[in-house]
Amino acid sequence: MERGQESITRVLLWRHGNTDWNAAQRVQGQLDVPVNDRGRAQAQAAAAVLARGEAQLMITSDLSRCVMTAAPLVELTGLTPERDARLRERHFGSWQGLTTPEVRERFPESYARWRAADPDPGDGIESLPDLGKRVSETIRQAAERVPGGTAILVSHGGAIKYGVAALLGWPEEMLPTVAPVQNCHWVDLILQPSYGWRVSAYNVGA
Repeated sequence: MERGQESITRVLLWRHGNTDWNAAQRVQGQLDVPVNDRGRAQAQAAAAVLARGEAQLMITSDLSRCVMTAAPLVELTGLTPERDARLRERHFGSWQGLTTPEVRERFPESYARWRAADPDPGDGIESLPDLGKRVSETIRQAAERVPGGTAILVSHGGAIKYGVAALLGWPEEMLPTVAPVQNCHWVDLILQPSYGWRVSAYNVGA
């Protein structure tokens, strides 16, 4: 870093690889579902790219699909990943384990509210403010630990999207216009003293 240049801290939010439940459109939420062969291949390809960033810190959701996704990057970097339950996916209450058609049939009211972007649709589903708060706190704390460096957080699609939204203060009405992060893609956040937090890249893949 050149003299006088501001220190930039980077946090990469990396979504886990594909699972059989992703392929079947089955609601995972906080149930512990492993990645499949496709997910492992995705993780290998992404790890080869992410390793170039020379991260100093890696934190994963404690669910196995994130831990398994992180494994190839651990091999390449030698980092010891920490596990943090705050990086878990949104809890989907009574929906967890059901396919989308099953949810639509059994829980029509909460499904309609969810489709209409209600932040608290009911049936035990975690509210978006609660989800955003726990994930954004984890992002901030990771950045504080690597000033001027890079942290990689391995998490889940909804957790990443709404954690970033809470961190950056995106208005609620904007959220339906933001696409979900795909399997094994990531969001690149940078923190610079004169600007604060900014999105450098969104939904990037290998």
